[in-house]
Amino acid sequence: MTDVGGIAAERLKSFVERIERLEEEKAALAADIKDVFAEAKGAGFDVKILRQVLRLRKMEQADRQEQEELLTLYLQALGMSV
Repeated sequence: MTDVGGIAAERLKSFVERIERLEEEKAALAADIKDVFAEAKGAGFDVKILRQVLRLRKMEQADRQEQEELLTLYLQALGMSV
């Protein structure tokens, strides 16, 4: 293995190439996700709400419940009861 200035060049090159491949995969996945959102919009779904649903599904149930309770409390405080 070639060392350049104390750096294992082949190992470094391997890391860089792996990262580049992953970045390409990430870009492809982002494009796929964009296509799915466009398809959902074409089917009549609200994309903003869909994004909210996805964000909420990632949350722990206790955190989601706490957030919903705070939202309700804030809306009540503002006279916007639901």
